[in-house]
Amino acid sequence: MEFQGARNFSIESPGNDVFSSKYDDDGHVKRTGTWVTASAHIVTAVIGSGVLSLAWAVAQLGWIVGPTILTVFSAITLVTSFMLSDCYRYPDPVHGSRNPRYMEMVKNVLGGIQCQLCGWAQYIILFGTSIGYTITASISMVAIKRSNCFHKHGHEAKCHAANYPFMIIFAVVEILISQIPDFHELSGLSILAAIMSFGYATIGVGLSIAKIAEGGNHATSLTGVIVGEDVTSQQKLWNTFQAIGNIAFAYGFSMVIVEIQASYLSYPILYYSTQDTLKSSPPENQAMKKATATGISITTLFYMLCGLLGYEAFGNKAPGNFLTGFGFYEPYWLVDIGNVFIVIHLVGAYQVFSQPIFTLVEGWCAKRWPESNFMAKEYHVRIPLVGTYRVNAFRVIWRTLYVILTSVVAILLPFFNSIVGLLGAVSFWPLTVYFPTEMYLVRAKVPKFSVIWIGVKLLSGFCLIVTLVAAAGSIEGIITDLKTYDPFN
Repeated sequence: MEFQGARNFSIESPGNDVFSSKYDDDGHVKRTGTWVTASAHIVTAVIGSGVLSLAWAVAQLGWIVGPTILTVFSAITLVTSFMLSDCYRYPDPVHGSRNPRYMEMVKNVLGGIQCQLCGWAQYIILFGTSIGYTITASISMVAIKRSNCFHKHGHEAKCHAANYPFMIIFAVVEILISQIPDFHELSGLSILAAIMSFGYATIGVGLSIAKIAEGGNHATSLTGVIVGEDVTSQQKLWNTFQAIGNIAFAYGFSMVIVEIQASYLSYPILYYSTQDTLKSSPPENQAMKKATATGISITTLFYMLCGLLGYEAFGNKAPGNFLTGFGFYEPYWLVDIGNVFIVIHLVGAYQVFSQPIFTLVEGWCAKRWPESNFMAKEYHVRIPLVGTYRVNAFRVIWRTLYVILTSVVAILLPFFNSIVGLLGAVSFWPLTVYFPTEMYLVRAKVPKFSVIWIGVKLLSGFCLIVTLVAAAGSIEGIITDLKTYDPFN
């Protein structure tokens, strides 16, 4: 008997019963995941550094628009995630061939050109995220230094510190870790990173509640920061656009829903689908929709807590990274722990988002120069108490240059909110809205100019406008900051 999707794999009929109990219809080990485990994967992967800017975003938008935007982005993501779930098997959502990767799904449903566009979008965002994580990690390290300084010398002390030395420290660490050949050897780092993300988000919520309980005059308003008092009318407009981008960045679910790793912590997060861990009965799309609804609901609740409680705690003066804002307050040691959690999380997250780029370049070069020892030969270096380290000359040079490049860009553009907003704007429409809606229209064979077709196109058009507006606000923020920024001061 020949099994569909299993390359060079066949088995005689006497062993069929044993085989069917261990393997799926494509020859891979039988999947055992449920909607509960898939929900856990989604929540664990999504709650990350995006929560840090939500208090600032709500401060720009106010008590009415802020929660509304959070809710709208949540609803849009839920709808498009359902569309993606139905495309996991194609052409039939129950019995069709499986698409465990986002790009594979786009290729099979929309064709090769769209797949290439999807690939460009993904890898540009991965590169940008590496830059954003370098910036965020350095901010948290500076916050640790400042909080200790304020604790020692008082809150009136001038505890200024430059970011770029800490970016260099972060880069050195990433250069060393980047030499780990592949994702299979990063499982421990990924587990630790996931725990850290929950840790610092929870600490941020707890500190916000404590600060609110202390009282104090932290002005808030229905419309956010006040024109003429906190900002100019022009600043209000651009900050509003940028805040929308920040929220979009926090809702970057599509990279997770389709391309999260099968058991989440042992394989490439950006290569395998959460859905690809689910048992085939009940149908994966049904279980995935239930998991997505649960995961997005929990994440949205957490985002509301971070955004709204952070705004209430700091008012219209909410900092861009709300956890670093507690650096001026006690208990300083808890603030330090939260920022340490961020740094540890970002060390692992940087690798998660960089490894697919490493794999792409190294795979292309290996095919281009298959006979080159420089590309293929590995040297085994034994490190005491660690084990044997596989070293390749090309990998060492290429990955080191990549980390240096992302660090140099981060040093030149260390603007947390602007970078986060730009990443959110660039990624939200193509990956969360455009490709899912286009695949849905093709899979469901929706007639052109029908009510559903028009509705889906209007949704995509609306999100495109939001993306352009958010990108414009973030770019304007970067330009404004560059006018007064000295990279090495």
